Amino acid sequence: MEKLTAENLTQIRKVESIINRNLFLVCIVITIIVMAMMTIEFFSRGGFLPSRIGFFYIGVLFIYTAHKEMLRWLEEKKAERQGEVFLYSWIGLTTLFYIVNFLTKDYYSLSLDGKPLECIAQASVITLEVAVIFLLARLSKVIKIISMKKQ
Repeated sequence: MEKLTAENLTQIRKVESIINRNLFLVCIVITIIVMAMMTIEFFSRGGFLPSRIGFFYIGVLFIYTAHKEMLRWLEEKKAERQGEVFLYSWIGLTTLFYIVNFLTKDYYSLSLDGKPLECIAQASVITLEVAVIFLLARLSKVIKIISMKKQ
């Protein structure tokens, strides 16, 4: 097995930083797509079937976040604070859905046939899942800081 040198570690950091940037871009694109689908679903009042893309989206976001944390543990400084974009975007969109629905007296929580719609609930679940991923990443950062102080 090859011994890890400073040069090897630098090369690993470089490669992983490129991968992380690509994962971030993938997450941004998928976030925009998912938010657009949910917005269309919300305002169409059941005119479109539910997207059911939440599980896939959260999985992709988790992969990006786990990789970003790996970079943090490799002491790559460029991987900081990008994840906040996802959290704030979801909080904003979900809050907007609640406000619009409130101001329209539940108009967007019922389909054209009068059946209950789940779009707001799905957006809320995705927002909370994104928040959990964000908090786990922050916890990882705190653990790293504490472990570095002990050395």
